[in-house]
Amino acid sequence: MAYLQKRKLTFITIGLIFLLSGIEYAVILPTIWRYLQILQAPPYFLGLTLSAFSLSGLLSGPVFGRWSDGAAGAAATKPVLLLANLFQIVGSFLYFVGYSKWLLVGSRLVAGVGAGAGSSVFAFLTRITRPEERAGVFAAVMACRQAGLLVGPALNLFLQLCDFKLGVFVVDRFTSPGIFMCLSWSLLQLAILATPWEPDPPDATEGMALLAVEPRAEDEGDRSPTGSDGIRARTSAPCCFGGEFLREEVIVLLTAQFVTLFNQTALETAVTPLTQRSLGMGESGNSAMYGLCGAEVILGFLLVRRLSGKMADRAVLAAGLLVCCVACVWFLLFLCDLRGSYVWKLSVLVVGIFLQLLGLPFVAVSQASLFSKVTAASTQGFSQGIRRSVGGLATILGPLWAGGLTNHLYVMTAMMLALLLMLAVMTALSYGRLTPPLATDEADPSSHKTLVPDGEP
Repeated sequence: MAYLQKRKLTFITIGLIFLLSGIEYAVILPTIWRYLQILQAPPYFLGLTLSAFSLSGLLSGPVFGRWSDGAAGAAATKPVLLLANLFQIVGSFLYFVGYSKWLLVGSRLVAGVGAGAGSSVFAFLTRITRPEERAGVFAAVMACRQAGLLVGPALNLFLQLCDFKLGVFVVDRFTSPGIFMCLSWSLLQLAILATPWEPDPPDATEGMALLAVEPRAEDEGDRSPTGSDGIRARTSAPCCFGGEFLREEVIVLLTAQFVTLFNQTALETAVTPLTQRSLGMGESGNSAMYGLCGAEVILGFLLVRRLSGKMADRAVLAAGLLVCCVACVWFLLFLCDLRGSYVWKLSVLVVGIFLQLLGLPFVAVSQASLFSKVTAASTQGFSQGIRRSVGGLATILGPLWAGGLTNHLYVMTAMMLALLLMLAVMTALSYGRLTPPLATDEADPSSHKTLVPDGEP
């Protein structure tokens, strides 16, 4: 099979993985609370069940990533995904069975293990893409998940009509999402088996394992008149996991991952009580709002995909942080204490959410792309696992923080703004280091070198 054909099939399968992850979130979340109530679960079980998914994904991400970094390299991606997908299938089936509130918690815990394989997917994408195209590829993959979030509610309308028996099991609006996702993940298992997960590049210069990356045009401003081009190599920390993740630029990008997801999940937690209290929105109104939000985020990812070929990743990150900071200031000034006519309150809400979601794709894509470039390619799976685990921690803490402050929005929003300002300062101080490597020795991360203007340490 030709290289381009294998590459296309691989990208389609990866897109399906992220599409199904978005669909799963959208079909399970709306009914899980009522499902738990039927099983006589106390209120705290909702948080326990949702956190179980994030917790197991947080723990399994580095493990799957380390596996995919083994001697087999890209060839390890297929067995990793096949095993991870089995956890998704089993977890979805347990959700369908239901039976007890503890089994429901267990079902999300098992499914979350499978979600941890996302680290292997990002590592694989890093290995088969060139640095200059990677941000665009990451943006497209992230947009697939958002597309799933849009498709999910439409599927939910169909699933809510289910009312029949499958042997000894009851298929209704609460159990149907489980069996639907079980079948969907099973079909994906066939797609993973049929996908060529080792699409060798057409020649050595086009592969991911590039030993030299030329300075980008956007980095010309970093050059100093000293020497032939004013740029010298910066050697990174020693060859060890601790040194890899304690480097300044890596800490900045991991902080960006945490802050982005913490603020996003905190806002998602607080916005429904806000719309109900201030605007009288019910389920249909909130569903319409989430649908429009999903459409905006998809457009945002597509915009970033287009801009990624014209702007440096760090410039995209700075632009996204600026927009997110403006959104938080808007929240503090107008949204935390909504007053006035219905039209004014709705307008304030729309503008605030629009600004927040506009900045989200810029920060999410740029930090993921940059992270893949400033960490060693030989341990990319483990590195991506750490990055996604940091994000998983944020998705656990964000709702916990916002959940207790739905009536104290000033405090909640002030924390979001404080985190963004901290990240903005860190980004500004480390801006010169947020660049792709000049040369990377695959076998020895200690030779990781980054473009730095003369005079910088």
